[in-house]
Amino acid sequence: MEQYLNLLHKVLEQGTEKNDRTGTGTISSFGHQMKFDLSEGFPMVTTKRVPFGLIKSELLWFLKGDTNIKYLLDHNNHIWDEWAFKNWVESDAYNGPDMTDFGLRAQNDPEFKAIYDEQMKTFTTAITNDPEFSALFGDLGNVYGKQWREWKKSTGETIDQLSEVITSIKQNPDSRRHIVSAWNPEDVPTMALPPCHTLFQFYVADGKLSCQLYQRSGDLFLGIPFNIASYALLTHLVAKECDLKPGTFVHTIGDAHIYTNHLEQVKEQLSRSPRTLPTLLLENGGKDIFETDVSDIKLENYNPHPAIKAPVAV
Repeated sequence: MEQYLNLLHKVLEQGTEKNDRTGTGTISSFGHQMKFDLSEGFPMVTTKRVPFGLIKSELLWFLKGDTNIKYLLDHNNHIWDEWAFKNWVESDAYNGPDMTDFGLRAQNDPEFKAIYDEQMKTFTTAITNDPEFSALFGDLGNVYGKQWREWKKSTGETIDQLSEVITSIKQNPDSRRHIVSAWNPEDVPTMALPPCHTLFQFYVADGKLSCQLYQRSGDLFLGIPFNIASYALLTHLVAKECDLKPGTFVHTIGDAHIYTNHLEQVKEQLSRSPRTLPTLLLENGGKDIFETDVSDIKLENYNPHPAIKAPVAV
């Protein structure tokens, strides 16, 4: 994972200070690309522990076309909680303590953090146990899974982009149109978070399936390690579905940034030496890709350095 570490170092040393919508501030650089040969091991960052269970369940959530965080909560995955929580506390239905700018306030005010944690617990419990509440506040709008599996046409019909691409790979592997887009301009205003990883393309050569992702915006410390592993996993799953071997994952990033409240964490990570990459095991038998369960996906010999905690900018 030297490429990833080199990118962290480059942005840290040469990036430009910029403001951002979260109010946190970033050090940013535009236009970068990394390539990972998937035959050399599964590209999980080893200079800190990255929770593979969260990566698996999030990707399967996308593959199912789901947009409600209940599936994630049922798999003990809380990485999308803050965006759904924001919809609730800004709604007329919310009558609890003021949660304005809860992300920044929770970082800087221990007393407020305790209040926030209690409200978040109330929220996630209601999402899990109350179907009506979940339907109202658990849905994030037409985010990734919806666009991948049920892109709405102007005629009112829908397109299952991913299914069509998989069929195209099987029937016409040399096509240059194996593309799935998550960026739907009409839906962007109603999404809890407009897609950061906006478009991906598959490529078949020599019996191998490669994938290139274009990501408009990348949080280098927290988000990018997830994105690398998620799209590497997607490439493995689609390759298996199409009876191909995994090839290369190409990761192209527009705005590559480090949040200013992640600087010490980045420096700590850069002080560590990378370790041997783990191996991915897919044990889904004859299951269709869309029937794959989290228990069918395993990582072997993942031996990273300890985790490094950092706040999420919402």
